[in-house]
Amino acid sequence: MKRILTLIVFCHMFVLGLAAQNDAQVKQKINEAASALTTMQCDFVQTKHLKMLNGDIVSKGKIYYRKSDRLRCEYTSPTSYIFVMNGDKALLKNKNRNRVIDVKQNKRLRGIVSIMTGNVVGNSLSDEKNFQTVIATTPTEWIATMQPIRKDIRRMFQRIILHFNKQKAMVTAIELIEKNGDKTHIEFKNIRANEAISENLFGVH
Repeated sequence: MKRILTLIVFCHMFVLGLAAQNDAQVKQKINEAASALTTMQCDFVQTKHLKMLNGDIVSKGKIYYRKSDRLRCEYTSPTSYIFVMNGDKALLKNKNRNRVIDVKQNKRLRGIVSIMTGNVVGNSLSDEKNFQTVIATTPTEWIATMQPIRKDIRRMFQRIILHFNKQKAMVTAIELIEKNGDKTHIEFKNIRANEAISENLFGVH
């Protein structure tokens, strides 16, 4: 379950950026960028630091998004693992089996998916019920540090840090800080927006 929730939060942050912002101008720019977004695809590099291990675990993959309820997070190395969200259905797939989940029947998943879909249509940018957010500004980035309020997310993450490209108002990196001290850094590369993406990539079966 933890891995499922991590993937959903990961994809959610990639597509929208964030669930709460305090700066009105930043919020407006991100909302405008999200509203104009119909599709997105990119490569990602994920580096996970575990307190119990000396070295880091590096994974690579691709993300595909299609407005407003289709997501595909595909890990390609060192192992293959796929998460697909299509409406109320989610697919978890590895080399051994496929697992389809009815999101409507899972209260915990339904809550997080609700945050995700709300952000896609721009309705949750001021959702202070779920996150407390502080934004810092550099010459090239907005850096949003998000403190979860919801218990289910707070049990997983101590904080979530998002890095935005100021010119495009889009996420370029995410840092997930877990309660036990483990850290995950996800960098997005070769981002392509509003290009055609095959519906076949979002099949859930």
